[in-house]
Amino acid sequence: MGEIKVEKIGKAYKNYENRWSRFLEWVEPFKKKRHKLNWVLQDVNFTVVPGEAFGIIGINGAGKSTLLKLITGTTQPTSGKVTISGRVSALLELGMGFHPDFTGRQNVAMAAQLLGLNSGEICDLMPKVEAFAEIGEYIDQPVRVYSSGMQVRLAFSVATVRRPDVLIVDEALSVGDTYFQHKSFNRIREFREQGTTLLIVSHDKGVIQSLCDRAILLDQGRIIKEGKPVDVTDFYNAMLSDKGKESVEQEELTDGNIQTKSGTGEAKIEDVGLYDINGQKIEYVQVGETITLRVQAKVCDDIETLVMGYGIKGRLGQDIYGTNTWYTEQVINNPLAGNEYQFEITFSANMGVGSYSVSVSLHDQKDHLSTNYCWQDLALVFEVVNLNEIQFIGCNWMEPKIIIKEL
Repeated sequence: MGEIKVEKIGKAYKNYENRWSRFLEWVEPFKKKRHKLNWVLQDVNFTVVPGEAFGIIGINGAGKSTLLKLITGTTQPTSGKVTISGRVSALLELGMGFHPDFTGRQNVAMAAQLLGLNSGEICDLMPKVEAFAEIGEYIDQPVRVYSSGMQVRLAFSVATVRRPDVLIVDEALSVGDTYFQHKSFNRIREFREQGTTLLIVSHDKGVIQSLCDRAILLDQGRIIKEGKPVDVTDFYNAMLSDKGKESVEQEELTDGNIQTKSGTGEAKIEDVGLYDINGQKIEYVQVGETITLRVQAKVCDDIETLVMGYGIKGRLGQDIYGTNTWYTEQVINNPLAGNEYQFEITFSANMGVGSYSVSVSLHDQKDHLSTNYCWQDLALVFEVVNLNEIQFIGCNWMEPKIIIKEL
């Protein structure tokens, strides 16, 4: 079984004022230091236990790629150490090691040797690589004629032709076509079910939430948040809009969930409730029932525009539906301090049985990344139950009309 242990990892690069400083330090190594250290990672600690799926998220420049290079051994740390047990397969820059003048088959053979396979194993596994990659006769064509998507297909196929103890995945699959992305993530899920330890780096909150048991948020080379994927990604989402005036805070609710709040405070959410067609406040909703979400907001300072957004999430934090009044062309212009507004959103709960949460936000334009007045996750939680409809699975209720004809 694979385990990853990262202990007080740090990585720094030397910065010289000019090339002569570099030269003088090289010829006189024991005299005055002529460089400054630029730390891109500092004091990073975590352990991924066997069989766990662990996610890493953060903005560009946070240190994610450097951390992966340290974990995979392609670069050495300035401080600390990394320990990995078991057979490792890393999906970082897929296809970067392919020789453009060799055929796909020849490149597969070379890549498989680097993974530790002997010639007999390569011959036995080649049909599986071809079948999964689905590039047809191009397998015997030079890689230089491949599209980037074809290179991704072939590289992923050979890297995962045998189940590893540890699978490390960067943003490597983002360039593949949608069909192959689904196919690849299904293979990753199969590996996880079979006991493979997963380490996943992604900007996609949905990937982190759906695949991972635990996650960390990197910022400026340090871990600033660790916990359940939904809590970490909510904090990350709030941090994206941080412009200096905003606060981001999290608190534990009575049910154990972590609620994230952020914003400048120029407008605030006063109340959020869910109501049936009779105007009664509810917590349980029947599949397909017509319900109304009411959001009360107050303007605290004179602002140019006010936009209300809302989103419905599933139990694991996956987005079910969301929009805002920018897209519905209902922007409130020049609201004054003290003004109060009630937003009513009526819709049919064509949703599967289960627990759902509502996030609400107040901002100035099409999203909260410009100016976020107020953002509140877990503003309310409700349950969808099925008392009247046929039994079904999934997160959507799509009433079927089934016609059977005898031929």
